[in-house]
Amino acid sequence: MALITFLSDFGNTDHYVAAVKARILSINSGLQIVDISHDIEPCNLAQASFVLKNIFRDFPEGTIHLMGVNSSNTPDDRFLALKMEEHYFVGNDNGLWGLISDEDASAVVDLNSLKPVQSSFPAKDILAPAAAKLASNTSMEDLGKPVEEYKRMLSRRAKATKQQITGHVIHVDHFGNLITNIPQTDFDILSKGKKFQIKFGREKMMKVHGGYQTVDSGDCFLLFNSMGVLEIGINNGNASQLMGMEYDSPVIISFED
Repeated sequence: MALITFLSDFGNTDHYVAAVKARILSINSGLQIVDISHDIEPCNLAQASFVLKNIFRDFPEGTIHLMGVNSSNTPDDRFLALKMEEHYFVGNDNGLWGLISDEDASAVVDLNSLKPVQSSFPAKDILAPAAAKLASNTSMEDLGKPVEEYKRMLSRRAKATKQQITGHVIHVDHFGNLITNIPQTDFDILSKGKKFQIKFGREKMMKVHGGYQTVDSGDCFLLFNSMGVLEIGINNGNASQLMGMEYDSPVIISFED
């Protein structure tokens, strides 16, 4: 049996998370469900995709990832199961899939095409049964009709020239650290033998640090994190609040000739 991960914007104060898990376990009580997070901001696909993109490959191939973010059930909605990078994903067709991987799905089916269900709680009534059946070795072809196309949003990428890298904050983490879309690979190439200046908010810095604790408490740090992108923070402080920066705030690195 495969693992099931669960990511949602349901929060932890209501019964919604437990209801989805109960439906999964009622189909197969031997399944293992791993919570990724249920504190995604309501309907925030950018935040949800960032979290899932940076964790799903750490799970074994064949894992089923249940997405309960921005889920609804109107006549225009579709609920899909996809196979991508040897992992399975179930969720509604809201464009998120293009944000977590650049690869095309190798198979896609419409989960609500064989026996359509109208529900105010599709994560429980449509997605949970599909995840449970996939984890119990039911084939995707038995869950719905094949789909040729699905919605795919495009992730925002940093722009680089010989003189400048222009990026943006793509995530604010629990500590208030600002994670950008500026890759270390681009910076290493362009900064070789050059002085540089990093501008963000009202701040300008000319140094990248080696770790979170390499500056004094209350001071700002910039580093390339374990994800290989530029991160901005304040040691023992909340950079987002103190600097007035948030999702989509610009970050510009300029290089001297």
